[in-house]
Amino acid sequence: TLLFPSCSSTMVQSLNTKALLTLASVIRRPSLLVPHVSLDNVSQLNYSALKERCGIRAVVFDKDNTLTAPYGMVIHPDASRGLEDAKSVFGSSNVAIMSNSAGTLDDPEYEDAKRIEEALGIAVIRHNEKKPGGLDEVLGHFQIEDPAQLCMVGDRLLTDIVFGNLYGMLTVHTLPLCSGEDNSADNKVASVLRTVENKGLYGSWFGGRYLLNMKLEHKFWPGDLECPLKEETSTES
Repeated sequence: TLLFPSCSSTMVQSLNTKALLTLASVIRRPSLLVPHVSLDNVSQLNYSALKERCGIRAVVFDKDNTLTAPYGMVIHPDASRGLEDAKSVFGSSNVAIMSNSAGTLDDPEYEDAKRIEEALGIAVIRHNEKKPGGLDEVLGHFQIEDPAQLCMVGDRLLTDIVFGNLYGMLTVHTLPLCSGEDNSADNKVASVLRTVENKGLYGSWFGGRYLLNMKLEHKFWPGDLECPLKEETSTES
């Protein structure tokens, strides 16, 4: 019995050429990899502070290993409170998923996107170009002109965080929800890259410590000292 019912078996995730092309920008500006906020999971984020003190009007979530198990259709217990808080504070119409699987051309007739929308109660943004591309579709979905009014939340540094930082969004990085057997359905390439990314940024070596000090400024967020966005309360499963 599957703990987390999965998306359609017909979807095969294609190569993310946009991420590969963006590597040149990351090499020149490694600060693009550094999130404004780092959390264990989305339930640690203070959504009220995001809206009231950071100028954020809408929240964009990655899906796999951020809200659900890889290719899953059910909210993960560790992400449940966070998603509900986001919908409560911003309204469901101002919270959406931008996935590099569901809602893309890899998703035949957007069948998985439709199932996810029904299961989680928020929209899945349709986009042809994978993160870190797809800005126009996101802005159009929320009818927002300034990307700095968006918060991008995800578990991948090279896609989610670079995407947000490229365009001036407030970026929040989470650790993957699943590991070991629970993560067996994950895209193998993504799983390897995620591990390398996280060890590179958070590992106890000089380069990681150096990168963490290169955090980009955000247009509205005053910073950790004045406006901490991590809630210290424990997550209920």
